[in-house]
Order: sequence, then structure tokens, then C-alpha cells
Amino acid sequence: MSRKLIGILRGVKPEEALAVAGAVIDAGITKVEVPLNSPDPFQSIAMMVEAFGDRAEIGAGTVLELSQVGWLLEVGGTFVVSPNCDLEVIRATKALGMGSYPGVFTASECFAALKAGADALKIFPADVMGPSGVKALKAVLPSEVDVYAVGGAQASNFGDWAAAGTSGFGLGSSLYKAGRSAEETGTAASEAVAAYDRIFGS
Repeated sequence: MSRKLIGILRGVKPEEALAVAGAVIDAGITKVEVPLNSPDPFQSIAMMVEAFGDRAEIGAGTVLELSQVGWLLEVGGTFVVSPNCDLEVIRATKALGMGSYPGVFTASECFAALKAGADALKIFPADVMGPSGVKALKAVLPSEVDVYAVGGAQASNFGDWAAAGTSGFGLGSSLYKAGRSAEETGTAASEAVAAYDRIFGS
């Protein structure tokens, strides 16, 4: 199944990228994000696309500039994640046929992102908004819109977020921190997948 989980590998280095990404994908997370403030991120993305592109989507996070969208396409990336709601980045991403996951926090940002073509909304930082804030937003958003909680979402609290209407999660430090081994990351990914499946069904 294609779970609405994004594995965020902030700080991963090219020399460890394949082992770490492989562990995440083997656990059942088939969307992997390399934030662009990681070391040589486009190299890592290109390597992951070549190795895993037939069974996972590989994208970039912390995408802030239009030029970065084009560079991602050149190395085979398939989706763009941002911490902010930049309408030009969203439109450029969609024009190039990639998935768009902009960061939003207010109702105005949510609707502006959707109007620009966003595929889903990334609530960031989710731990600041909390499930009650997500529930309030979901009351006015189109019911079919996927809302991802990013920043504070982890296996232990998926249930709280799901009850508020969240349908997906971006997993950062609970999954991977710079220097964490592929084995440790794979274990964390397996725990997240198990928690997700318990709530949303396998």
C-alpha cells in the first residue's frame, strides 16, 4: 500500500544515503524526502532515484527557490516539500509535473496553496498548532484534501492527529537525525508504519 507517510532524512550524507533510504523504504515508507539543507542533497537524491525510483518516490524538502525546483527535476525527483507557502514554487512544481506539499499554518495559506495547485497541505510546525487547530481547519477545508502533520508528529501520537482529521505525517527527528544508523532508522520507520496501519488500516 502507499501510506501517507514521508520519511524526512535531514542531514543525511551521500555516502550513507542509500543505506538509510533503503531501510526506510524496506519498512514500508515509500515517500522519502531529502531536505536541501542537508550535505550535497541533490547527489543523495539522484542516488536514491537510481537505486529506489522503481518502488519509492524521492523528493526534496526545504525547497525555497524556483531554481531548486528545476534542479530537483533534473536529478529525477518527483515531489517538492517546503516549510512555507510560496505560490511561485507551488505553481512551478506543478508545471513540471511534480507533487507539491507546501508548508501552511493559517486558513489563508491553506486556501492560497490549494488554489495554486498544491496536492496536499503540510501543517508546520504541527506541534505548535496542535490537533485542535487541525480540527478547526479541517472544518472549513474541502473534505478530500490531505493534511499532513509535520513537526512533532510521531508514532506515539498518530491517533491524536488522526482523530483531528490528519491523514498523513512527515517524520523528521523521530525517524532520522544526522548520524543515526540505517538500522536504527529502519526500526523507527517500522514502528511508524505499524502505528499508521493500526489507525488507518494496512
